[in-house]
Amino acid sequence: MNIKEIIRQPEGRRLEFKEILPENADLANTIIAFANDAGGELYIGIRNNPREIVGLPEEELVSTEEQISNIIFDRCYPVILPDITFLTEDDKHIIRVTVYRGSALPYYRKDKGKLKGTYIRVGSSNRLADGEIIAELERRKRNISFDSELIMDKPASELDIENFKQEYQDKAGGILDIQTLRKLELVKEMNGTEYPTNALVLFSDDELRRSLFPFVKVECARFKGITSDEFIDQKSILTNIATQAEEAYNFVLRHINKGAVREA
Repeated sequence: MNIKEIIRQPEGRRLEFKEILPENADLANTIIAFANDAGGELYIGIRNNPREIVGLPEEELVSTEEQISNIIFDRCYPVILPDITFLTEDDKHIIRVTVYRGSALPYYRKDKGKLKGTYIRVGSSNRLADGEIIAELERRKRNISFDSELIMDKPASELDIENFKQEYQDKAGGILDIQTLRKLELVKEMNGTEYPTNALVLFSDDELRRSLFPFVKVECARFKGITSDEFIDQKSILTNIATQAEEAYNFVLRHINKGAVREA
């Protein structure tokens, strides 16, 4: 794709345009956000509104490249190694900074630290990551999912999963014994004790689920007319996640108006 095709694209998750070299902190935030996400490209020398190539002075290209490299090295941690290239279009000079998706997540600002200096890409802007997002980035680094993380508050044998066992038997036609739980990686051993994963806790009807995940529920409502001023019916579905979808579906079915037309 040539530069004229690129500049017709909107700024977004993996693309940003700057007329001049951004301030040190802004540049570092963008590089970090790209590295924490899917990578991206920053083009310097392109005006965003209206979108046009304005270019950079040719005699300043090398010094600007060095400045970009120094900012990234001095302000970003762990080390980010972008590709910095010079482009020329209609005798105008552009710098392209290509950042690849990082493997040492999370990346953050050295001067602010991980908790206050981790940035992610949201649309065409850089946003400060909260604790949950930082934890997700760290899981991605370890190549594990939220579902597979262990909960060590209670052994798996003490977890109330009787309803889930019945649901599993009804839907899958099998017995949800300890061997099956291991095979599905819903339990894992740690220091001789088998503990449940987040997934198994969510499938349970245990008080542990309600204390750890109080917002894992489905809120259903039917309103009178086309506004939300008056309820006709409302239900909070607080069961385990194995049955929440079906209960929500049944709520919808209960309120679907059914009719028939008889033709002579």
